[in-house]
Parts: sequence; structure tokens; C-alpha cells
Amino acid sequence: MIDGKERHTVVRSHSVTRTRPVFGPGRNLGRVTSGNGTATGGGVTRDRTWLVAIAAALWGTDGLLRLPLAEDLPSGTVVFWEHLIIVVLLAPFVPRAVRALARCGLKERIAVLIIGGGSSALATALFTAAFQTGDAITPLVLQKLQPLFAVFAAWAVLGERLRGGYVYFAVPAILGAWLLAFADPLDIEFSAARAALLALGAAALWAAGTVLGRMVSTSLPSRDVTTLRFTVGLPAAAIIVAVQGNPYTVSWDNATGLALLALVPGLVALSLYYVGLRATPAARATLAELAYPATAVVIGVSLLDETMSATQWIGLVMVVAAVTALGWHERRAQREPVVEPPAPALAGGRE
Repeated sequence: MIDGKERHTVVRSHSVTRTRPVFGPGRNLGRVTSGNGTATGGGVTRDRTWLVAIAAALWGTDGLLRLPLAEDLPSGTVVFWEHLIIVVLLAPFVPRAVRALARCGLKERIAVLIIGGGSSALATALFTAAFQTGDAITPLVLQKLQPLFAVFAAWAVLGERLRGGYVYFAVPAILGAWLLAFADPLDIEFSAARAALLALGAAALWAAGTVLGRMVSTSLPSRDVTTLRFTVGLPAAAIIVAVQGNPYTVSWDNATGLALLALVPGLVALSLYYVGLRATPAARATLAELAYPATAVVIGVSLLDETMSATQWIGLVMVVAAVTALGWHERRAQREPVVEPPAPALAGGRE
């Protein structure tokens, strides 16, 4: 559905903030925080879980814009044109983004390749193939495992640790997403193993995108991360179209729909997402991303004449409440449910 200034650790004690230098490997120094803010090169930036949620809500418009296109175009062709339109718009920023990535280490370069080729292009193709291979239930069920993948990857890759309070937000959010996905959450049948594996692959790649995007966003400005995601994703999307044997060309009748799809849930949403991700641990961000199915359901009911069961309405309320409470808690709490490790140095300037 992706990374050498002076580093200080910011220590908060009620209204007093003090810093102490921390030395890291490789580069000089960067900035890290504790408390409810994330420091950047010029000071403390407060938690932006809410901004990740807004970006995810914009992703919820995807169905409204994609549905008319799906009737005329193969999914791989749509994904290719999404990337192509965005890369054309971001072309002036590509040289700067590439130079900034060249100043990063091998870890960040590999992360950008995975974000662009895997999380941006391949994951969407796998998820679509899961629907085409099996039933419509299996991919939706297994996609709900994405937060679990992301939490594990955030611990393994970023060193994020979860406090006990995290469960009070995670459990209602994941349970609500489950209720939201199915009219009868207790009557679910799984299809063939191939569809399940495809859906699990997509969920894992999307989770990797969240975690690696968080890692890269601490080393690169948000605009460069967005630019690199789509620039790397474009050739990957082109390869997918070729492998599937789909056409690259589209008619002018689809131009407006493709442009809106590329701009709203694509460029605008991802730009907001990476700005938010710079100041939001991956374990929190993956819960905020559950605003996506909530928005998709609201649009489906109000604009696409879909209906919802009572349990789906309950799930919608649970997701919105959990994501909202998480964002509010992170701006107020003295003890965070997610503990961040020292952040790597910023490279290539500010946002």
C-alpha cells in the first residue's frame, strides 16, 4: 500500500530542557530526544503521530479514485502511471535527492531501494495478486498483521522499545481494524495458501516501508525521501508491468483519474507521511496508519453506496478513538509507550 551535525540528547524535566552531547559512529553527531518531542537540527519538534494519521486518511481516498480506473486498466498499469506522473512533477528535486542519498551510508541506500521497489511498487502488486488468486477475505485478514510486523521490525532495525502502555492503544486499534474489515468478524474462511503468502508478503513489505522510512527520514529531508521513493519505484513498477504482460499505454479518458490518484493519496499523502515520520517512532506510526481503512469505509458508505454491519461501525469507532487517543497521549504524556533509541545524524539539510 519506506532512509555531520552536532548531536545532543535532550533531557526533559517538566519545564526544563537540557542537552548533553552524544557521540555516534561514523559521522559527527545528530539529535535525539526523550520525552514527547523529537529534536532536529534547529530544536525540538513535537510528536507528529497526528500527521501520520492525516496522511493515512488521505490514502483512504484511494478506492474512490482507483475504482473507475480498475474497470478500464490493469492494476500494474495504474501503479506505473501513478509513479510516472509523480516522478515528472518531482523531477527538479531528483538530482538533489540523489546527491543527499550518496552522502548517506550503505544502510540508507539499501533502505531506499526496498522502500521504492518493495513497499511502493511490489507490495501493491502482491496485494492485488492475492485478490486475483484467492478470495477477497484472506488478503484483508492478513493485512491486519502489518502492525505486528512493523513493531517487530522497529525493535530489530531501529531499537525501539515498547512500554506497557502501548498495548492500551495497539489492541483496540488492531481489533477495531479487524471488525471494520468484515461484516461478520466471526465467520471468516481462508482461501488457498498462495493467496495467503502473497498477502503476507505485501503486509511485510508495507511494514518494512514504515520502519525503513522512519530510519531514512532521520538522515534525509522529507522531500528527498518522497522523491527517492517514487523515483526508485518507477522502474520497479515498469518491470512489474512487463512481467504481467500488461500495456503501458492508457487513453486520455483516464488522464484525470490517474492524475488525481497520483496527487491525492500519492504525492500529497506521502509528503505529509514522511514529514510526520521524522518525529514519530515506527511502532506508533503503524497504528496511526489504521486511519486508512477507517477513511476508506466512510468514503465507501457515503459515496460508493456500500453498507456496513453494526460490528463494522463499532470497529470504525474503535480505530478512530485509538488513533486519536494515541496522538493526544504522545503530545501530553511524560512517559511514552514507545521508547526511541538515539537517532542517526541528519544529512543533507533540513526539510
